[in-house]
Amino acid sequence: MNFNTLKITLQQTESLLREHFNVSGKASPLPGYIDFNFRIQVDDGEGYLLKISRPDEDVEYLDFQQKLLQYVEKKGRELISPRVVLDRKGNSMAWFTDDGGNRRMLRLLTWVSGRLWSDVNPQLDELRFSLGEQCGKLTHALQGFDHPQAHRKFEWDIAVSLWTTAHLDLFDEQEQRILRSFQRDFEKTQNPYNKLRKAVVHNDANDNNLIVSEVLIQPTVKAAIDYGDAVHTQIINDLAIACAYAIMGHNAPLEAALPIVKGYHAMFPLEERELEHLYIAIAMRLVISVTKSAIGKREEPDNPYLLVSEKPAWELLEKWYFVDADFAYYSFRQVCGLVTHPHETEFKNWSGQNEFRLTELFPVIDRNEAYLLDLSVSSKWLGQQADFDDLELFQFKIDRLQRNHPEKIMAGGYLEPRTVYTTSEYGRIGNNGTENRTIHLGLDFWLPAGTTVNALLDGEVVTSVNDAGDKEYGGLIILKHKTDSFEFYTLYGHLSVASIQNKNVGQSITKGENIGYLGHPEENGNWAPHLHFQVMLSMLGYTIDFPGVCYFNQIEVWKSVCPDPNLLFKSEALRAHKATLNDQLIDYRKKHLGKSLSLHYEVPIKMVRGAGQYLIDQYGRKYLDTVNNVAHVGHEHPAVVQAGQEQMALLNTNSRYLHDNINALAEELLETLPPELSVLHFVNSGSEANELAIRMVKAVTGEREIIASEVGYHGNTNMCVDISSYKFDGKGGQGAPEHTYIFPLPDAFRGKYQGENTGDLYAAEVQLQIDAIHKKGRGVGALIVEPIISCGGQIELPEGFLAKAYEYVRRAGGLCISDEVQVGC
Repeated sequence: MNFNTLKITLQQTESLLREHFNVSGKASPLPGYIDFNFRIQVDDGEGYLLKISRPDEDVEYLDFQQKLLQYVEKKGRELISPRVVLDRKGNSMAWFTDDGGNRRMLRLLTWVSGRLWSDVNPQLDELRFSLGEQCGKLTHALQGFDHPQAHRKFEWDIAVSLWTTAHLDLFDEQEQRILRSFQRDFEKTQNPYNKLRKAVVHNDANDNNLIVSEVLIQPTVKAAIDYGDAVHTQIINDLAIACAYAIMGHNAPLEAALPIVKGYHAMFPLEERELEHLYIAIAMRLVISVTKSAIGKREEPDNPYLLVSEKPAWELLEKWYFVDADFAYYSFRQVCGLVTHPHETEFKNWSGQNEFRLTELFPVIDRNEAYLLDLSVSSKWLGQQADFDDLELFQFKIDRLQRNHPEKIMAGGYLEPRTVYTTSEYGRIGNNGTENRTIHLGLDFWLPAGTTVNALLDGEVVTSVNDAGDKEYGGLIILKHKTDSFEFYTLYGHLSVASIQNKNVGQSITKGENIGYLGHPEENGNWAPHLHFQVMLSMLGYTIDFPGVCYFNQIEVWKSVCPDPNLLFKSEALRAHKATLNDQLIDYRKKHLGKSLSLHYEVPIKMVRGAGQYLIDQYGRKYLDTVNNVAHVGHEHPAVVQAGQEQMALLNTNSRYLHDNINALAEELLETLPPELSVLHFVNSGSEANELAIRMVKAVTGEREIIASEVGYHGNTNMCVDISSYKFDGKGGQGAPEHTYIFPLPDAFRGKYQGENTGDLYAAEVQLQIDAIHKKGRGVGALIVEPIISCGGQIELPEGFLAKAYEYVRRAGGLCISDEVQVGC
């Protein structure tokens, strides 16, 4: 039946509403997959949702929806949900005959106010957690509800999603490859999947069926609407659907799903076996969605609702295809408070009963003790990135350290955050911007190239490859080991290529057998010679590689999948050292540091390294530095660091003595300035610079009156605070001092005067302050203003403002101070 011929006009809708429900309101259309939906606005109250069925819709199916809503209203006392409004006859549904002679049903529900999920931006983890909570509460409220229509065969039910295999011809070759992969995996799991808990679930928590609170800061999901797809199926399917739609449009979809799972589990505890099927259930909902869209385009090309999720669903399917199912399962376990890897505890128990010596790994090195080498983000020994990348220098430092500790092996690194992984392979665009893999998952043993490496255990070769490329492994061997109850793997990276070429996948290796020799830099990924040794409880689908470094936000999962190799060696030196927690640092500051040394951000950040335009925290996470106002050449610029080190090693005194360098610096600066600016004063801070400027003003003009901008900030010394509106008009301030005169923030976007050509208007405000000074019988000392008002919000001054304001001030006998401290160069 043609979609357009079934439409109901707004006039007809409003008439039906009055006739059957005695409600007068203004109707406006809403999207719908089966029903024709209308928002009904009334003069008093939030209004209603009117749902008009298609012809010959199953009355029992509509009765199912109404009874379900009434059950939720009764059982879900903490839930907000649409409520059934009875018609004039006291029925939950009414019926009418349309212009084509078709019998159609009417249902009126209360309107749930708020924003659609699809309209909310940004969608942060807290919002997704609240989505999980809301879905979990609804699942709990629906326990015990049943209806014959809940057991209908429904194509949107993930449990029957293999019907999609009959429509693969609608897709191209690449799309078919993705769809077939998920369909095959789902088919393989049917026996255990069919045994999962079942109940009536909402089954359609998509981005247009979720209502979010109106607040812009920390909004939460208020309600799920549109229960038309409710069905009796596996409970895990409802969570899968919520995840499938809520993680669309995210670069890292698994990370986006985790808060939803965590929130759901908090309200409705999930079973371990359910979590095993969540990854594929999410995929199969997406498979249904794209298949339905493909069929819909052919059958009802005029119905735009059928296509609303097609593009984002395909984008997510393609990303989900590259998420390892096991890694997703372990991640789900972790956020639900379970032991992340099912065999983690078993491995720790097994390793506690077995002990290995470093001499078994390196039989020609007569050393069994380790010396912990610090390559962390905050390592002073490591130096700058350039020092690490200089292989000759790094090897020299290793050799010198080795000479100081001849009885030990230089080693360490498990879960150590590092910034030395600089190639593009270690980075990605995550859900919150650029992020890098920084957390080291194995132990490194720094020994000379050619050092013999033996297998610690009997095993089978599962990977033997030259992992070529900058910052890669080079020669790589991975062995699989079996115990009575589980299996695990050991990884040997940075071997010479020649030494692994006789090792073949499937080959058996005995304990103590030589598996390779440490490679030279040119064949081991351009690293100084060392062995990267790692333990894994799962291969996560990898065959020719395996991550040796992970993202910080995944550390809880990875440290379970890759337990500490030192569990085997039990070296006291290699035990993980506990860093000082941020909370401990904060507590100490509160007790012993003055309140003027305030911290920024609700959750303070610990910065331990700078690099160019970035600050780096203790976990190796980079933050674009838009706060500090003095690092104009970039943090820890190698040339600046070297110059400072060289000078401090030679001489560190003040300007009372003659020296060539102060003149040389002055000469270089003067070359960048116009001839009128030919005398320099060197100071050690922005506050000192502005103090000096004000001293000059007083010396030249004999006046103390200073004109400054609203929300301007000029420093933290006494005089600078006295001319900084940002300080004295802010929290704890006491307003402008007697000799300070404030004109309105010259903001052409939100300020007193808005739009183009406001420069003269704001300059006139400066003139008003000049007039105020003269009325007191005083003279103007100076105008001080930032070329961009920094603390006021990075406000660019209106065109022509400075020239006109300077003209007024100079005419009044004052000087003009351009405060370049925060925005200059």
